[in-house]
This record gives sequence, structure tokens and C-alpha cells, in this order.
Amino acid sequence: MVSPVSLMVAILVVTAAAAVTHDYKDALMKSIMFYEGQRSGKLPPNQRITWRADSALKDGFDSHVDLVGGYYDAGDNIKFHFPMAFTTTMLAWSVIEFGDTMYTELPHALEAIKWATDYLLLATNTPDVVYVQVGDPWADHNCWERPEDMDTPRTSVSVTKEYPGSEVSAEIAAALAASSIVFRKSLPEYSNWLINRAQQVFYFADTYRGSYNNSRAGHFVCPFYCDYSGYQDELLWGAAWLHRATQKPYYLNYVLSNVYKMGRPWNIGEFGWDTKDAGISVLLSEYLFFSKLDWKPFVTYADEFVCSVIPGSSNPSVIYTPGGLIQKPKMNSLQIASSLSFLFVVYARNLKLANRVVQCDHGAVDPSRLIDLAKSQVDYILGNNPMKTSYMVDYGQQFPRRIHHRGSSSPSIKVHKEHIKCKEGTTYYASQGPNPNLLTGAVVGGPDAHDWFADDRTNPGQSEPTTYINAPLVGLLAYFSANQ
Repeated sequence: MVSPVSLMVAILVVTAAAAVTHDYKDALMKSIMFYEGQRSGKLPPNQRITWRADSALKDGFDSHVDLVGGYYDAGDNIKFHFPMAFTTTMLAWSVIEFGDTMYTELPHALEAIKWATDYLLLATNTPDVVYVQVGDPWADHNCWERPEDMDTPRTSVSVTKEYPGSEVSAEIAAALAASSIVFRKSLPEYSNWLINRAQQVFYFADTYRGSYNNSRAGHFVCPFYCDYSGYQDELLWGAAWLHRATQKPYYLNYVLSNVYKMGRPWNIGEFGWDTKDAGISVLLSEYLFFSKLDWKPFVTYADEFVCSVIPGSSNPSVIYTPGGLIQKPKMNSLQIASSLSFLFVVYARNLKLANRVVQCDHGAVDPSRLIDLAKSQVDYILGNNPMKTSYMVDYGQQFPRRIHHRGSSSPSIKVHKEHIKCKEGTTYYASQGPNPNLLTGAVVGGPDAHDWFADDRTNPGQSEPTTYINAPLVGLLAYFSANQ
């Protein structure tokens, strides 16, 4: 018997799919271009988002190291390395899984990844030190300044043997390992550099265990990117990616043995910059399906993840808005829909290869149902929703015009060359007009639990874009552009 919730979501999905056919290739191009708008450092000659200019060219000088480059994670001017590393891992995973369907956009995707990995190599260049952030968020968030103007402290924040940060170090190891796979054929020497550094950083993360919340970095990273779920999942995530990149039994044995020693419950339906549990299960499933090893617990966990998110679940880990968008209770970010949908497609492909379906208490779930659910989320983001708005800037006829983003909302330094001081930018923040600069491809936080969205710069929960919302979408859009 079909549950009312399952029937409701199915009707919404079918109705939405019939409403608009999306140009996934155009959305893919724009989703990757977005990263050029988030670049920090010296911009290259082929920069496509031309209202940006060089910024933060002295990052790291306070610690006598080079930390120029990388990405601003959202609408502010801080480089938070924990979400930056997760973004990099997801961009690399997108290329690993779907790069062959990116076609002309693949070189741009590789540029986006390398912009991050070049920087993460700098952040891990000092033995037994990992830099985890650049910038003082308390001072930065008190200003509304373009990146090209910012004069707030560019404090370099690190973790060490004495003051560890296993979660951010292990996530950086995962990003470098995943990216080494991406560059294995095109840049073999660079790929070797990435995997060697990944192993060194993972050793550091595992040997000197502790959360950066509790180190001297905590004042700078919390409450912005505190690690709320513990660092153990990042250690497993990092080891899982190192196994995939090296095929060394040590890393798989590490994951299989330490999952029972984590000292924390497995978060079946969680995946994002903070919690990696569902991602670990899906990542390992492809290998375990075709190995002689016991599938448990990871394939079991992956199946339970599916059962917890499919409409009609008796033990749901998500909620659905009336318009069919996946959300978490009290969390209204499109990060959830994009990250979980990426896992749906990857796991569906793994299930299909293994000729399996997932047996849930409310019925069997085959790969096509997971693909359909992922597509409904992507289409919702692109405009098939009750607001009839695209949540990707510059895609479709209606999209957010007043996003919470300093550079986008202020006049370009190429137009307004005079320095805009800290509080002088408040005029642009408070303006009711549209942002003067289009941050093409940026996906904002999104609607609330009732599908309502306020295109309001002063509401960052809904109007602020982040790099880690876009990263899973890059892979999803590549997949659907080839499977329309």
C-alpha cells in the first residue's frame, strides 16, 4: 500500500517534471563558473567573472608562510579550510563519477579543483602544522567590504601536534587523495604530489587526535564552522579516499576496524561538510559490492540511508516541503538536497552494477527510483517549485537578485575604484535594489520548510551562496545533462 506522504511527493515530482524541461548543460557551465567568483588571490588571465579582481595577496605573511589563493566559502571574505576541503572533495568526486559527461566543461572543472588543491598544498606545507583558516571572522562579519578592499585582520590559524584538528586535517587529506585520482592521467607528477601529501596529512590527523573546536583555533572557527559531529567520521572518510586513490589494504583495514571504535553513533542519513557518514557508506559500496569482504556495516548503512530518505519511511531522517524539497528538521539549506541527491545517483549506479535493489520496510527501492528522486531535487533547485524561481543565480528567467554576498552586492572595483571602508559598505548591504554584479551559477541557501523564499540580502540563511552547495550539483548536472 502506498503511503499518503509517498503518494504526495510522487505527484509533486511528476507534476514538476511535466512543467519545465531544464537546460542542464547551461546550469552545469554556470555552476562551475561560480567558483571563479569565489577565488581569492591573484586571478588568472582567463578569469570569466570579470567584475572580480586580485585580493588577499598577503595572506600568510603574519605566520611567514604563503597562503595566497584558495576560495572564500560564502558571501564573506574568510577562507575556512574545513568547508573548502569538503568542497574540493566533492568537486573531485563529481569528476571521478561524471567527468566523462562534462565534455567542454571538464577543463573548467579541473581548473576549479586545482585552484583549491594548489592552495591546500600550501596550507599543509609545514611539517606537523595544518593551516585551517585565514581571516578574523569576527572582524570580517562586522564589515561589508569587497574582497579587493578588505582591511580586516588576515589572521592565519593553524593546528599542530599540541593543538590538533583531526577533522579539518583528515578532510584535507580526503580532498588531496580524491583530487589525485582526477589528475592521474593529465598531470601524473602533480597527482603523485597530491597523494603523497594526502598520506602525510592523514598520518598527522590520525596520530594527533582531537577536534579543532577545542584547540586555539576554536575561537576563530566557532560558531561558524564548528565540528558538531566529532572528528571520527573525517578520519574514516579520509582513509576511505586514500584507499580508493592508492588501493593500499592498510587504509581499507583502517576503515573496517575503526568504524566499531568510533565511540559515536553512525548518522545514517547525514552528509555534508560536517558529517560524512552517509558519504562513507556510499563511497565504499562500489568496492565492497565486488570484493570478497563482508559488506557490513557499510552497505547495510547505505541501504538504511536510502530507506530513511525515501518518502514513506517509517524512520525518516529528512522531511519534505509541500513542494517536494528534501530538508532536515530546523535546517533549511539546499546543501542538504544537493549533497544527498549526489549520493542517490552514485549509489543508484552502484546498485545497478551489482544488480541489487534496496529492501525497505515500506517496499523495495530500485536504482531508477533513486535517480528520479535526485532529479526532482535538481529540478526544484532550477525552478520547478512553488515560487517558480531558480535558486541558481543567472539561470532561468527568475532567480535571486539580492544575494547575501559582499562582492556581488557592492560596485565592482573596476567601476568604483575608490576604497570602500568597513562601514561604508553598509549602504550596499541595506539597499533594496538588485546586486550590481551577477555571481553566475551561485546557488543560495534556498526556501524555508513551506517553500517560501525571500530574495533578501539581510536574510543570509536563505540568500547566501556557499561553495559546498554547488559542489555536489556539479556532478548531478553533468549526469542529468547526459541522461535527459
